[in-house]
Amino acid sequence: MKPVDWSEVREPTIPEFISVSRETEERLAIYADLVRKWQSSINLISPKTLPDLWTRHVLDSLQLFALRREPAVWMDMGSGAGFPGLVTAICLAEAGEGWVHLVESNNKKAAFLRQAISRTGARASVMPVRIDAAARNMPEIEAISARALAPLADLLSHSAPFAEKNPAIQLWFHKGLDYAEEVRSVRDLWVFDLVEHKSQFQDGSVILQIGNLKKFN
Repeated sequence: MKPVDWSEVREPTIPEFISVSRETEERLAIYADLVRKWQSSINLISPKTLPDLWTRHVLDSLQLFALRREPAVWMDMGSGAGFPGLVTAICLAEAGEGWVHLVESNNKKAAFLRQAISRTGARASVMPVRIDAAARNMPEIEAISARALAPLADLLSHSAPFAEKNPAIQLWFHKGLDYAEEVRSVRDLWVFDLVEHKSQFQDGSVILQIGNLKKFN
């Protein structure tokens, strides 16, 4: 089979309900191309999803910006290839406000994120540490995101120190088909407000919007 020439790939358009500028769309296309180029040497995403990179990863992550457009100071936990945190940071570049702290302890993936930031002008920086270590040096955070990282119980535990510093913080977690069971499993441990945003690109998946997080007494 002849290898795909990714330089000839043209990304699908972005749906109107997300609505970003042409400049932002071009930045996202540059980012997607970088993921493809680095994938051959670093396992940034599951290889079987590479042909559907734009829809499966970029647009799925871009939904978060559609849900919260106002600039904020974010922490993206376990950023990996940058979904959704780097996508948010690329969208913030045009506004010139807000920031995303990308927490990624894998040095090779951190190196990829730095190059992607440089090439796209994303409003982001990389913290090459574990999430628990990030909490000691992170400035006040207004929002936290994570995608395909860990069970909800672990995500809430990682987020708790930041919620204690800023009770108004919002958590945004992409979750798959078993999200309802994950939510049920943590209700005995945590109290929180929850909004479920159905994914427009992944059947059965959601973005969980969580606020007022507190440990259950």
